[in-house]
Amino acid sequence: MESMLENLSNSDIISICVQDPRLLKDYLWHTHVDYEICLHTNSMCFRKKSSCVRRRYSEFVWLRHCLEQNALIIELPKLPSWNPFFSSKNPGQVAQRMKGFEEFLESIFENPLLLSDSRLHLFLQSDLSITRIERCASGKTRYTVAEAIQRCNGSFISSSEDKASCDSDCESSSSSTGCQSVGTPERGTPVPFSES
Repeated sequence: MESMLENLSNSDIISICVQDPRLLKDYLWHTHVDYEICLHTNSMCFRKKSSCVRRRYSEFVWLRHCLEQNALIIELPKLPSWNPFFSSKNPGQVAQRMKGFEEFLESIFENPLLLSDSRLHLFLQSDLSITRIERCASGKTRYTVAEAIQRCNGSFISSSEDKASCDSDCESSSSSTGCQSVGTPERGTPVPFSES
């Protein structure tokens, strides 16, 4: 039985790709870069076998902090270091950061305890904001973690009742982390990404 379980876990494939950096303009002069995270797997640990979401550096920092709190005795992998002189116009720096994000996530996938954190799954397979991930993972929304993941990427809210329940789970502030209508960008406005 033990060897059967071992073979099962050895046959799990989790492929992660961090790609497509996109420069977003939040305000008049504030910009940030977000990255597409594509996950393809046959692992039973994940609700969806294929997903793509967009995340930014500060969200990776949040994820690492959450995992660190959940697994006190496990030494977590490092994120690419924060660079005050990071330039989204420097393709070498952008590529290095994307590679660092991939290595971070690949290391996380090697640990079953870390893989059991629902915030990790929401981070990778839903388009919820960090605030809404926290609320969903702590059971403070009308939808479950599984439902949040299933609604991601094209699984639009179809009935007005579902839309109303989503709206009631949103924060009341005017921040960009609230519920969004179909076709409304979650964060800032994309601006052309220059590789020169």
